[in-house]
Amino acid sequence: MNEQRLTEILRSNKPMDVFYEEKPVWIQAVHGNTVTVGFMDSSTPKDVFIEDLYENDLYD
Repeated sequence: MNEQRLTEILRSNKPMDVFYEEKPVWIQAVHGNTVTVGFMDSSTPKDVFIEDLYENDLYD
C-alpha cells in the first residue's frame, strides 16, 4: 500500500478490508511511513511499514 491510498482509506466513510501478513487489521495511528495497527484477533498493537499493508482485493 502507498501513503496516498492509506489517506483515502482513512478519509473514507465505508469500511475497507486492510491486511498485514494475511491478518485483518485496523489502522490506529500514522507515524510518517509507519502505522500502528490493531489485529482483529489480538489486543497487542504493532508498528508496521505502510508498504507492508494491503487490501483484500489485491489479488482479485
